[in-house]
Amino acid sequence: MLVSTKEMIIKAKEGKYAVGQFNINNLEWTKAVLLTAQENNSPVILGVSEGAGKYMGSYVAVVGMVNGLLKGLKITVPVALHLDHGGYEGSFDAIEAGFSSIMFDGSHYAIDENIEKTKEVIKVAAAKGISVEAEVGAIGGEEDGVIGGGEVADPAECKRIADLGVDMLAAGIGNIHGVYPANWTGLKFDVLAEIEKTVGSMPLVLHGGTGIPSDMIKKAISLGVAKINVNTECQLSFAAATRKYIEDGKDLQGKGFDPRKLLAPGFEAIKATVKEKIELFGSVNKA
Repeated sequence: MLVSTKEMIIKAKEGKYAVGQFNINNLEWTKAVLLTAQENNSPVILGVSEGAGKYMGSYVAVVGMVNGLLKGLKITVPVALHLDHGGYEGSFDAIEAGFSSIMFDGSHYAIDENIEKTKEVIKVAAAKGISVEAEVGAIGGEEDGVIGGGEVADPAECKRIADLGVDMLAAGIGNIHGVYPANWTGLKFDVLAEIEKTVGSMPLVLHGGTGIPSDMIKKAISLGVAKINVNTECQLSFAAATRKYIEDGKDLQGKGFDPRKLLAPGFEAIKATVKEKIELFGSVNKA
């Protein structure tokens, strides 16, 4: 059964580790993430962007697939299904469809409008026991057409959003979505420390977990980050393994063109990436 992220990330913050949010794009992706979490006895968050939700048919289709896999694969670790960077309408659609956690991204609104809309989402979600993540200061890079330049959140604005009763807060600290450019200057730990001081026990979320060096990840966790989002890294490992299979001509041998065979190396590559991240985040055996 799907659970909200609330309990798993409060435990993570107290235990000084982080729970990984791995974005899913299809059946292979979902199955790979769930099996790896189960094998490592780790809680896990399945992230679905609005674009991925459309791609997979609808939020209702995603919920059906995930619930079916939880049952069919006998998954017993805590699993949350989380809308990633949801718009105002999208947040209500995902709640209606059966998601157990929502990120309402109002970071592109002026702070007062962001607050009003976040309040509405919290009201509806809280009545159903669904956790809510809010964002302050756009995360850099591109996420479903929304481009942020690696902005840094204002700790005072973070406090205003945290005080609304959200369960977790994504604050820009120089992190970006996608592949980090060569001239990236790293995470701003002084800002992170200031935000943590301002919002107290509120678990913090680090977006754009792909390509951040391990020591920076560990330092961010020590400063209150309890949820880390990974998407691009799984996409890159999936693509590399699939390319190799085809370049090696395996799809031309026997029934190598069967999609179950064609996608198998990519599936294993996602599993390996997820395992590596779960170990780095410290969530092994924390289910």
